[in-house]
Amino acid sequence: MCLAVPGQLISVSGEGMARTGRVSFGGVSKEVSLALVPEAVEGDYVIVHVGAALSVVDEAEAEETFRYLQEMGELDSPPPSPSPFAEEGEAEEPA
Repeated sequence: MCLAVPGQLISVSGEGMARTGRVSFGGVSKEVSLALVPEAVEGDYVIVHVGAALSVVDEAEAEETFRYLQEMGELDSPPPSPSPFAEEGEAEEPA
């Protein structure tokens, strides 16, 4: 079984097929290919599998996936909160 995991895009570099980004997975960050998601921008949540972002998802969908992973015991810590990309003074809603 293959597993693709959501993470938050915290930085972007490069262009075209060489475009990459740093993605945070609950505090652990990895460099991934963004070649398949040219629309992704910093702050977006992306689904990552084998080092490549496959799609952009909204924050609610990413948080739901984090909850499922936590229920299955596959995630040791709660989902990342608050978002470093939230507007200043903007409070995140409780889960």
